[in-house]
Amino acid sequence: MASWCWSSLVLCLLLTSSSAHDDFFTSISKMTDLLFTEKDLLTSLKNYIQAEEKKLEQIKTWADKLEVLSAAATQDPEGFLGHPVNAFKLIKRLNTEWAEQESLVLSDMSDVFVSNLTVHRQNFPDSDDETGAAKALMRLQDTYQLDTDAIATGHLPGSSSNRGSLTVSDCFDIGRVAYSEDDYYHMQLWMIQALKQLDQGETSSSVDAITVLDYLSYSLYQQGELERALQLTKRLLELDPTDERATKNQKYYEHQLSNQKGAEEGAESARRPKVATHNVPDDFLPVMWSYEELCRGEGVSMLQRAGVHEAKSVDYRISKNAWLREHEHPVVDKINQRIEDITGLDMSTAEHLQVANYGVGGQYEPHYDFGPEDKSEEFGRRIATWLLYMSDVQAGGATVFTDVRVAVKPIKGTAVFWYNLYASGEGDDRTRHAACPVLVGSKWVSNKWIHERGQEFRRRCGLRKTD
Repeated sequence: MASWCWSSLVLCLLLTSSSAHDDFFTSISKMTDLLFTEKDLLTSLKNYIQAEEKKLEQIKTWADKLEVLSAAATQDPEGFLGHPVNAFKLIKRLNTEWAEQESLVLSDMSDVFVSNLTVHRQNFPDSDDETGAAKALMRLQDTYQLDTDAIATGHLPGSSSNRGSLTVSDCFDIGRVAYSEDDYYHMQLWMIQALKQLDQGETSSSVDAITVLDYLSYSLYQQGELERALQLTKRLLELDPTDERATKNQKYYEHQLSNQKGAEEGAESARRPKVATHNVPDDFLPVMWSYEELCRGEGVSMLQRAGVHEAKSVDYRISKNAWLREHEHPVVDKINQRIEDITGLDMSTAEHLQVANYGVGGQYEPHYDFGPEDKSEEFGRRIATWLLYMSDVQAGGATVFTDVRVAVKPIKGTAVFWYNLYASGEGDDRTRHAACPVLVGSKWVSNKWIHERGQEFRRRCGLRKTD
């Protein structure tokens, strides 16, 4: 019963704390609402279709009867109209029945559907959500070194059910997002996938091979692969010899190739994927590489946990979160008390319990919890962190400590605890940690940041910096 109450409270708080539009892709719980919205719209749309079908059936029945009558009448028009009843019915049909059919044809059966759609549209995802979701797929692709075709066909680790696949149009749109970000590496990967699916016979009403080849050749050119760009441009011109831009591009590529030496070295350098670092310093790049390796399980020490372990040895965050205050619900009080009992630390100066749900590719890049000393809060810096896993995750979503190369797999009902500060009060750089992108599933976690004030006699100060 307590578990049900806890889940219900968290869900209600997360759903009510968001604005009308607030980055749907960052939270699985938020996107769950969209599924039920779409189901409601589908019901409305099917009702509209049934109403239209009924209307068309009425019109068809009347037209079929009239067709038989008209065929007989036009064989002997004078003889037919010589009968006064026939003459009357002809006049009546043209004056009344055709007008009724006109009204039926023009009647709008979509009023309810359009009204329902208008109401829901204000809460629909927007272009930023679509862009964010596309970037999330590319982030998963890089972090877990996934083949583009595996993503497109839905063959992801841990995805034994609910497997989805991407159409040519989907792949093209992801490539377009990369193009808008000047990310020619991912643009190339997704345009190649779109072209592959077209070559395999998949059709699309919105994307053709000429358009894909245009984008793909440009992405290759931007990465210094002039020879491949030229080959694809020639293929484009085979499909459409009148394409003026492709003709100019062909001449340009041929000219560049004739005058350029060492193009292969340049292309090899350009082909290397770049890590999205959000303008972080260069010395942070090794941390990002370590982070992605740990997320993939490379060279990692997995913690063998019972319930709790102590690990002492932005676009930055993609999630939705809510804060649960003390005394708002009995379950919150019980959670706080249990943390205090297990850690031996005072919760009176700790921050409220934070609950987070990670969405498509949801992650939190490497960071420290303790924060800068000169910006410490009223109750001091965050001396320790308690992280509770509230759900299992089919694939991805591990918590990794980049400096000590430790990874913790999220398992429902377990927790990890660590001190962010040495006993001396100095920040422990070994506690740099990150949340790996969620590959498959929905990740729910809650965390408690515990502050220095109140811990004076529970964790006594050390005399040396690293005590």
